[in-house]
Formats: sequence, structure tokens, C-alpha cells
Amino acid sequence: MNRKFDSPRPISNGVNIRSIGIVGYGAFGKLLHTLVGRFAPSAEVRVFSSREKPDGKTFFTLEETAQSDAVVLAVPIHAFEDALKNILPLVCKDTVIIDVATVKVHTTAILKRVAGEQPYIATHPMWGPESYEKRNGDVSGFRIVLAEHSLPNEVYTALAEFLKQCGFDVVEMTPEQHDKHLAETLFLTHFIGQIVAQGGFNRTEIDTVSFGYLMDAVESVKHDGKLFKDVYTFNPYCKEVLERFEISEGKVSKLLEK
Repeated sequence: MNRKFDSPRPISNGVNIRSIGIVGYGAFGKLLHTLVGRFAPSAEVRVFSSREKPDGKTFFTLEETAQSDAVVLAVPIHAFEDALKNILPLVCKDTVIIDVATVKVHTTAILKRVAGEQPYIATHPMWGPESYEKRNGDVSGFRIVLAEHSLPNEVYTALAEFLKQCGFDVVEMTPEQHDKHLAETLFLTHFIGQIVAQGGFNRTEIDTVSFGYLMDAVESVKHDGKLFKDVYTFNPYCKEVLERFEISEGKVSKLLEK
């Protein structure tokens, strides 16, 4: 584990986050729980999961979870709007809503339309549980995209600095820039990974280095079928990438025929 960043300095400059709520406890929600315990050990964590009964220790009611200084919506993309609408009547005036969805144009549009005066920040951590485990908890170089927010500038700056102190690379871009890049990277990786997985291709005793890299990518995404479908549905740039891929595949097939 990367001990260098285990104890970042507390968030300052007007940011007073003593409690963090996590709505959703899938694979990424669980990882968030781990990360908060590691990088903000003094913060109280309240988790709401529709699959777990409140115990007053880890799991809480939605109302109790909403009464946190920051609430992370760690839910599937298709459930984001409903989760936001459910949480807004329950939060405190200054509670910060944190969006960690894989797409940004869709969720930021919802935040602008629904959140009203509630402060929010739209982010996308460009890694997940498998990457975290493969790196043995070393987060140095892991990218977090900060796409849009309604926070005071000093609060936003303090949060960005805190993430850097933890070892993350902070990348700032618009939701449109993010989704365009994502369609050409993560979505394309998922698309190829799903094809390879569906074809039953596996590692062999004589794998080349490049094939090993390919299978690393396949194994990191092949279990994310639901996310793959959600990204295609809610990222407006995926269809164009898929069309380009199909045209390119046709050209390569013609080269083989010749």
C-alpha cells in the first residue's frame, strides 16, 4: 500500500466535512467506503443501501445518510436522477452532493435542472475496485476528473488540493470534453473487451506481451455489462465512436480479403 499519502492534511479554507454519506453500496460504493476510512479517518461515514438493514454503525436510513456534510451518489447511471430527487428533500442546506457517475453530460444536466440551490460537484474517478486491488492500494497517478460544480471557488480549490495530497491526479474539463474522451477510451475498451469475452478468447501458455495487455483490459471490464450498456445509453458520443469502429473494421476486413 502507498503509505506516502495515507495521512493527507485536513481539508481547510472553509471546507468542514465531518460526515460523509454514501448512497449505494455496490462495488464502487464499497471502495469509496474504504477510501474515506483511509484518507479521512476522522470523518463519520453513513451508508445507505437498499439491500442492507440500518444498524447505526455502517448502514443508516436514507434520512440519516442525507444528514451528512457531503453525500456521494454511488448509484448506476440510469438511477441517478431518482436517487438525486429522493435525497434532496432530506439534506441540509449546505450538504454537498457529489456525483461520481461514469458519464458527465447527462448527470450535470440533471443536477442543473433538479438540484436548485444545493451545492454540488460532478466528478468521475477514472479507476475502480479492480485497478485499486491490482495496485495494492497505491493511488498515485489515479485520475479524478472534476467536470462541473456550484461550490464557492475557495471550497472547490481546497477539495481539489486535498485530492492531490491523497495522491490522485486531478484533471479539470467540461462534461462534453469528458464524455468525448470517455467514448473513445473507456467505452471502446469495454466494447472490445465484451467482444473478446463473448468470443471465449483466453490466455495461453505462449501469450505475447501485447496479448497480455489486451487480456488485462478484457478482464477489467468483462463483468461490467450493466455499466457498459448505461454508458452507451447516456453518453451522446458513443454511437459515433461505434460507427467509426464498424467502418474501420470493414476496411481491415477488406485488407485481409485482398
